[in-house]
Amino acid sequence: MSAGTADAPALEVRDLRFAYPGSAWTLAVPALRIARGERIFLHGPSGSGKSTLLNLVAGTLRPDAGTVRVAGREVSALGGWRRDRARADSTGILFQQFNLMPFLSPVDNVLLPCRFSVERRRRARARFGSLAAAASELLRRLRLPEATWTRRAGSLSVGQQQRVAAARALIGEPALVIADEPTSALDVRARDDFLELLFAECDVAGSGLLLVSHDLAIARRFHLVESLADLQAERAA
Repeated sequence: MSAGTADAPALEVRDLRFAYPGSAWTLAVPALRIARGERIFLHGPSGSGKSTLLNLVAGTLRPDAGTVRVAGREVSALGGWRRDRARADSTGILFQQFNLMPFLSPVDNVLLPCRFSVERRRRARARFGSLAAAASELLRRLRLPEATWTRRAGSLSVGQQQRVAAARALIGEPALVIADEPTSALDVRARDDFLELLFAECDVAGSGLLLVSHDLAIARRFHLVESLADLQAERAA
């Protein structure tokens, strides 16, 4: 199965609609586009649907209507394991709570996406020569001390776990990286340092970045700033 088209946008959303069963609330996003290498900052109040939109983009939820294309592949039309495979091939996810496997080492955590995607394995080997080298180099570039690489991930500090989670999202050069409040547990200096590293790796890989945050102080560092309310208001325009 194709892993998408190299010259296609990282993300294209069209006429997206979703409602939870039994709820009067509806998420309606007429259009959202992220080019390769572009960074978009998305904000909105709690409960407005930001995480729901990320889940629709990631393919963990299916829309009631509309399309979601990642790297040119219409993931919203896929079912079951095909949607899971498309996500593994083309999307790196940086969770707010990191969701590391606490009993695995940082290196083993970083390599997890490559266990589920032939495409991610191929791209990682092409860039770094081997999977082990890919994981090690990403951890090095994200400034995780080498002495921690063989420790249990659950024993690391919050900032260290965050860097492992970022390396896991970035390995294999996914077309799209989505990040849900990735800096919420960091102080200002650590936050800014982390963002610089994240941006640099997305630039090298040519990955589009969709980052959701309440921290408007970092918004100026993105190519485009969108509020979810404005995205939805466009439908009525």
